[in-house]
Amino acid sequence: MLDEATEGLAPKVREEIWATIRKIAAAGISVLIVDKNLQDLFELASRNVILAKGEVVFNGATDALRANEELIHRWLGV
Repeated sequence: MLDEATEGLAPKVREEIWATIRKIAAAGISVLIVDKNLQDLFELASRNVILAKGEVVFNGATDALRANEELIHRWLGV
């Protein structure tokens, strides 16, 4: 489980961390990531969950989330 693992780090360090996470996932190990970087998450995640005040407002595949710009804007402020 990673919570904002790259927050505030230099870009080169961030990329090294994301590369390591991708290797772990490619090895078949499940990874739970909490992060604001949607692009990196979309490249890696097969499933996404958005919580708002403790309630699940989205639970589904990456493609479904990526296609729902209104949901992204409303809950993720992007």
